[in-house]
Amino acid sequence: MRARFAVPLRVIAAATCAAVLATAGCKREEAARPAATPASDSATAQGAAATPAGSAATAESKGFDASRLPVSDAALGAFPYLGLPEGYVATDVVQNDFDRVPFWTGDRIEWVEGKVHSAALGAAGDKPFSPLELSRNVQALVESLGGKRIASGPLPAEASQEIGNSKAGVAYVGGLGDIYNEPADTYVIHRADRDIWIHVCAGSNAGGWIIAETRPFQSTAKALPAEALKQALDGNGKVAIEVNFATDAAQILPDSEPQLAQVIALLRADPQLRLAVGGHTDNSGTPTHNQQLSQARADAVVQRLTAAGIAADRLSAQGFGQTQPVADNANEEGRAKNRRVELVKR
Repeated sequence: MRARFAVPLRVIAAATCAAVLATAGCKREEAARPAATPASDSATAQGAAATPAGSAATAESKGFDASRLPVSDAALGAFPYLGLPEGYVATDVVQNDFDRVPFWTGDRIEWVEGKVHSAALGAAGDKPFSPLELSRNVQALVESLGGKRIASGPLPAEASQEIGNSKAGVAYVGGLGDIYNEPADTYVIHRADRDIWIHVCAGSNAGGWIIAETRPFQSTAKALPAEALKQALDGNGKVAIEVNFATDAAQILPDSEPQLAQVIALLRADPQLRLAVGGHTDNSGTPTHNQQLSQARADAVVQRLTAAGIAADRLSAQGFGQTQPVADNANEEGRAKNRRVELVKR
């Protein structure tokens, strides 16, 4: 017996054709659309695209930010916190309570201000120097203290040149190592109240490291009142004033304003007084750089005084660089005294 609900052949053919066309359309749509990537792989790919070469930190639009690292609460001991592996020694050690030093983050040079320790590193006695042994030991120690490696590998030529040409490139040349030809690692230990930065550069025969602990600048100098300035100028013909600048720059820091206010008061009280402003540096950096820096600082002081209404023809500016030290540059206390601004009666 024939089925009561038999479908005509032409209807079946039409339905079959429609199904084939629909399937083909879906296949074309799937071919045009990229294959789906698992969420984790996609995130990894995006991170790889955004992370600069040589950086171990995840980069974002603003680059590396130490505050995004996990906070370390490991016991640190005394600064500089790191010890060398057995068989290695430190030479050319330089330590300053406050200075400004550069670190390569993988996407830029970060200038860190605070306490600084720098040293050239070598092998003791007949032990062969192994850059891999030194690097692995430092990495294991830093990671045990909760630190992270944020950059590893050769520095870009532009970065190494900028660092080498800076004042820090001269003052801490032993700690920087051969950053022009050898790879370097940068680590950061992020603490709740500060960051500890570590630069390690190890070549085939020697290496170096710089350790810096961030610390805001705290001025301990006191402004000399106008009367004291007058007495010194009348008695000695010159006086050093307490003017502070940003490290390796001619930017006058805000805590200098009380002293500059006293200089302005002095000049207003005696309209006949004419002053030469002399800028002086320590011997860190090249003589040419120091002379230019001291001139820029003397100019900045004159500009600040003229902006307060002091006639420009009553003032002059001259930079002396490192040529007129008043203390020994062999220690930080002496270098601090040599970095000064003097007023000289004309």
